[in-house]
Amino acid sequence: MVRKKRGGQLPGSGGGETYESQQVADQAYQQHNQEARAGGYQHQAGRPPQGANRGGGGGGYGGGRGNGFVNGNGNGGMPYQYQQQQQYGGPPPSDNGGRGRGQGGGSRGRGGYGSSGGYGRGGGSSSGGYGPPKTSIPDLHQATPAAPYVAGVNPQPTTPSVSSPSPSPSELVVESFQQVSIGQQVAPLPVQAIQPIPTSSKSVRFPLRPGRGTVGAKCIVKANHFFAELPDKDLHQYDVTITPDIASRRLNRAVIKRLVDLYRQSQLGNRLPAYDGRKSLYTAGPLPFSSKDFKIMLADDDDGSGGQRKEKEREFKVVVKFAARADLHHLELFLMGRQAEAPQEALQVLDIVLRELPTASYFPVARSFYSPDLGRRQSLGEGLESWRGFYQSIRPTQMGLSLNIDMSSTAFIEPLPIIEFVNQLLNRDISFRQLSDADRVKIKKALRGIKVEVTHRGLMRRKYRITGLTSQPTRELTFPLDERGTMKSVVDYFHETYGFIIKHTQLPCLQVGNQQRSNYLPMEVCKIVEGQRYSRRLNERQITALLKVTCQRPHERERDIIQTVRQNAYHEDPYAQEFGIKISENLTLLEARILPAPRLKYHDTGREKDCLPRVGQWNMMNKKMVNGGTVNNWMCINFSGGVQDAVARRFCSELVQMCNVSGMAFNPEPVLPPVTAHPGHVERALKSRFHEALTKLKPHGQELELLIAILPDNNGSLYGDLKRICETDLGLVSQCCLTKHVFKTNKQQYLANVTLKINVKVGGRNTVLVDALSRRIPLVSDRPTIIFGADVTHPHPGEDSSPSIAAVVASQDWPEVTKYAGLVSAQTHRQELIQDLFKTWQDPAKGTMSGGMIKELLISFRRSTGQKPQRIIFYRDGVSEGQFYQVLLYELDAIRKACASLEPDYQPPVTFVVVQKRHHTRLFANNHNDSRSVDRSGNILPGTVVDSKICHPTEFDFYLCSHAGIQVVID
Repeated sequence: MVRKKRGGQLPGSGGGETYESQQVADQAYQQHNQEARAGGYQHQAGRPPQGANRGGGGGGYGGGRGNGFVNGNGNGGMPYQYQQQQQYGGPPPSDNGGRGRGQGGGSRGRGGYGSSGGYGRGGGSSSGGYGPPKTSIPDLHQATPAAPYVAGVNPQPTTPSVSSPSPSPSELVVESFQQVSIGQQVAPLPVQAIQPIPTSSKSVRFPLRPGRGTVGAKCIVKANHFFAELPDKDLHQYDVTITPDIASRRLNRAVIKRLVDLYRQSQLGNRLPAYDGRKSLYTAGPLPFSSKDFKIMLADDDDGSGGQRKEKEREFKVVVKFAARADLHHLELFLMGRQAEAPQEALQVLDIVLRELPTASYFPVARSFYSPDLGRRQSLGEGLESWRGFYQSIRPTQMGLSLNIDMSSTAFIEPLPIIEFVNQLLNRDISFRQLSDADRVKIKKALRGIKVEVTHRGLMRRKYRITGLTSQPTRELTFPLDERGTMKSVVDYFHETYGFIIKHTQLPCLQVGNQQRSNYLPMEVCKIVEGQRYSRRLNERQITALLKVTCQRPHERERDIIQTVRQNAYHEDPYAQEFGIKISENLTLLEARILPAPRLKYHDTGREKDCLPRVGQWNMMNKKMVNGGTVNNWMCINFSGGVQDAVARRFCSELVQMCNVSGMAFNPEPVLPPVTAHPGHVERALKSRFHEALTKLKPHGQELELLIAILPDNNGSLYGDLKRICETDLGLVSQCCLTKHVFKTNKQQYLANVTLKINVKVGGRNTVLVDALSRRIPLVSDRPTIIFGADVTHPHPGEDSSPSIAAVVASQDWPEVTKYAGLVSAQTHRQELIQDLFKTWQDPAKGTMSGGMIKELLISFRRSTGQKPQRIIFYRDGVSEGQFYQVLLYELDAIRKACASLEPDYQPPVTFVVVQKRHHTRLFANNHNDSRSVDRSGNILPGTVVDSKICHPTEFDFYLCSHAGIQVVID
């Protein structure tokens, strides 16, 4: 389920999310963040999504699985106009739809494709990538000119002065932006003055819901939202100060729990407070004091530092002081739609109250709670296991407050003896072979920060946190026993003090405690403490194992959610009772609509000229691509030792045949015969083979256009390395295929999927929406519209110095909107705002210059279509609710500045749509056995949209099931 939220004061049409930006970012990020140019960006070709034969709404994805468009349907409205409608004409689209190459200095990047646009290889900038056009494949289908828009006349070329320097291609395009003459006046949009971008997020208001949609077949679905009755209580907030200061929330909670146990009746007026673990305490009514000091004695639970305990109890001073009242009246007004801003304080109090009991019963991780008792543990390998848990969050909705409950799983470190953990980590028994340096590095990295308990002291199981690993084996380790410096070996100390004989003296010891004075613990006396979440990156095998555990059929997930709610027994929760919160145990029933699938256009020479997807799926049987690309010069490199040269040749021949059958013009003979290379020598193999091919092609004025690479099934960093080298060093389109697919006996469907990907990569179109050709897509077809998609990929936990990677894609044709060009940019570590959307710099000769990703893609659209966009639809992925205002404020301003840099008064209307995939709302069919309301996997049907009841009380958001589910429940 994709949740979409409109941004700013910009209501506009609904639409499917753009997918390619995530793929571009993911490919750019793999293994090579250090290669990215800080502050620069590189062209990337638009990619179809995985499984490109499946899904709905081929428009925008080159025929791949897409989200299609929500065709207004009451959800849409005219985009907010920033200024009076611009009148313009423009040159018609160029006839050369092929690729041009331009060579520039600096880091190279591949250019996006437009109908006349270039495949750029220069300077990391699209302006350097438009070279002389090659012979093109003409567009096979042109849109019928039914809209009021009529293209203008061609602008007259300008001749630069002999004494003046030649302008760059981008400057010429900007100039053509400004010299467009008027052909026929476009139907005017409502006149409205330019609205200045607010300087503060507090002055930004999201658009109100313009109404509810009506298009589509109505149906009933269930959502994992449970109605929460608003309490009729007087909520009070108190500030809490604990001395000495404690960094641990767990210990803070223990102190406050002790305080409540001791003084609830005598000092707290019999109130049962809810505590956030930090500085705030909440009560359902006032306490009998405004400020009070308490002294609390707490049993000293070892903090893992390894220091000697001098006392059995620790004393804490707790000061509780009245801070404010949390007014629920404003929350009621907000839920009724009579107040614009959500009273976050009141919502936070209710959320803390409902989290109080599960926090004490389970292991909390962010907004989820985990326990080994909530489901069967599953081993993930290398000392990790998966734990089941549930997500919980209270949310304001149109029906009032609701508690969103969902099932979740995550990785925990298995509570194993350290030696057994290391055996699993290295996949061998460490008792019989010496550890290598590489082994020590891997063990040290895996164990650092883990808490262990000792097992050699009977019932006294002290806990320590691992800080390192000794470089010497246990048998060689000594330490000063007393202040006189008497040295004692670790082996003798354990034997004399504890009567424990160390068996594995060849293994290193764990270093625990503080860095200034490390303590040594032999591995065999240590066991990992239960309940430690693994927060680092999982490897491919672990991810696969975790996905197998988490994949559930929809009816199974629904059953588990209901069971979780009943187990939590909110009606018996003392905190919920104290604050008067009542939670329903029934899923929410709500009305949904199933939007009609878009009809897809294919080439007229195929047996099937168009196609209507059935339940979000279709295939390429009897169809030909609407615009088949051309591949004259290609080669294959096999990095899989299990694939012989003859098998590789046969596979390539089958793939080429499928490309030609599907409508491409694909040369059956490679430039060089397939060659086998070692995965460890990927860079050398790629570059040497690439230069061999160029040596053969250069005399004929040709270049290498495609690399087919066969990879091992488990290839580690090979895929990322290959993509990095091809994209940034060679400027070469590549298609990777796994060994398991090469050996498939019936691989026609797989070959068809790969064919669709290749066609898009070389500049072709797989399919076009029939509604696009007939100009029937609301708020897209009526005037030239560019559709952007943007996302930011962040480094994995533990990678503290790697940059984040921003990616932006944009449509390069209109009215078809099926071709996309993309840009990627490295930026500050974990920065969510896209910094290079628009930027300025000082040039010694030209003065202030401007550029950035938006400007480059607008220029590319103009070059490809011969027209300026008169509307911008901007889809933004990966933004959390807490970042909505900040992202909108910054990025909308960047879009407007980029437009103004092309023409002073150029401000097309902008619809800014935030797309969220990682939410926890799950929709289920009302009847899982009704074949008319579910697909083969049991999920709700693709095209299902919900815009009522569980949506925001006032703002313009909706849930869209944009494509068919494969197995798991739609989210």
